[in-house]
Amino acid sequence: MERTDERYGAYIAILNEELIAAMGCTEPIAIALAAARARELLGTTPARVEVAASGSIIKNAKSVVVPHTGGLKGIEAAAAAGIVAGRADRALEVIANVSPKDVEAIAAYAESTPIEVERTDDEADFDVVVRVFAGAAAPGTAREALVRIADYHTNIVHEERDGDVLRDAPLASAAGTAEGLTDRSVLSMAGIWDFAQTVDLDDVRELLDHQIACNAAVAEEGLAGDWGANIGSVMLGSYGSDVKVRACAYAAAASDARMSGCELPVVINSGSGNQGITVSVPLIVYARELGSSDEQLRRALVLSNLVAIHQKTGIGRLSAFCGAVCAGAAAGAGIAYLDGGGYEDACHAVVNALSIVAGMVCDGAKPSCAGKIAFSVNAGILGYVMYRDGQQFYGGDGIVKKGVENTIDSIARLGRDGMRATNDEIIRIMLGS
Repeated sequence: MERTDERYGAYIAILNEELIAAMGCTEPIAIALAAARARELLGTTPARVEVAASGSIIKNAKSVVVPHTGGLKGIEAAAAAGIVAGRADRALEVIANVSPKDVEAIAAYAESTPIEVERTDDEADFDVVVRVFAGAAAPGTAREALVRIADYHTNIVHEERDGDVLRDAPLASAAGTAEGLTDRSVLSMAGIWDFAQTVDLDDVRELLDHQIACNAAVAEEGLAGDWGANIGSVMLGSYGSDVKVRACAYAAAASDARMSGCELPVVINSGSGNQGITVSVPLIVYARELGSSDEQLRRALVLSNLVAIHQKTGIGRLSAFCGAVCAGAAAGAGIAYLDGGGYEDACHAVVNALSIVAGMVCDGAKPSCAGKIAFSVNAGILGYVMYRDGQQFYGGDGIVKKGVENTIDSIARLGRDGMRATNDEIIRIMLGS
């Protein structure tokens, strides 16, 4: 793909928008970001906090440990962390710099301050509204302030201070078309493959090097420490150290650490740290095993990252469809490239992987995500080796359609439309209603 091709600049922009660092699970971090910004607008520490969130946000924030809180979980902890120690200018690293004294203050604030949580009654999948109230108003402070984040994790669409509207941006009209984001409809498997083969790596080197450094580090920490269900260590102890096992185990270990409050940043994909881990860590493991060059690894990462984004565009940021499935299929495409496969190998890796694990549901962020990641990466690897060895699934096999783009469209329809009722039922089960 030539630099003069308008898609070239769009693909670079999409990678810059998606491959950003985040400290902790991104849904509670989005809540912390909204809370930190609301406190800034209020001008003082709130005496009372109200959080209204969509069901999908509640699902993903309910059970995960928030970093730098001393092990606290959930929405209340996220809001408290943002208010006490958050820096809104740091985006998804809003609570990356927290002192031990701050950790104590967060716990004390969460314990002593009324923080009410309710589910929004609209149909938006991604919606967070934080309203904060002052106690006795002081000079230069407000009585109340409100911040709303919608569509994606850093997208502040509405701000109010004492009823005065300071910002009011439009909401997305469709998946991937939120204001400020590059139009994802330019993505296609053929375009992504062409771009991955020809991109000037200097245009993406900093992004990819950051992804490699951060995500490899959290994987190593996941295996070295005692995090979550220790899926990675269990796999290595039971299944051996074959490269296929290590690819799954290292990705699972990174997720276990992240879900359990590890205070290391992760470079995300499609708004998700777990998906960022899944598209990158298995490729790092394979590149080491195969002796791949730095260039080969980086081109494989370009491929894997963009294939995952392409799949998720039609589904949306949050769904009952487990995002690790798309990321694992994308990892299979990247591994195919590292192993010397061509465009057809990458496409069939995606189709075969989606055929195997398309029914996996998302029931929120928590330690079992690590197990789902392991199985999704395994499906991606199997999807590739199936085609390499002359086997594949065909159009008409279930939801598989002839052609990779048609199969991706089928998955988008399943995840976006078909699983909406499933998502609602999962949320009701989790909330005990």
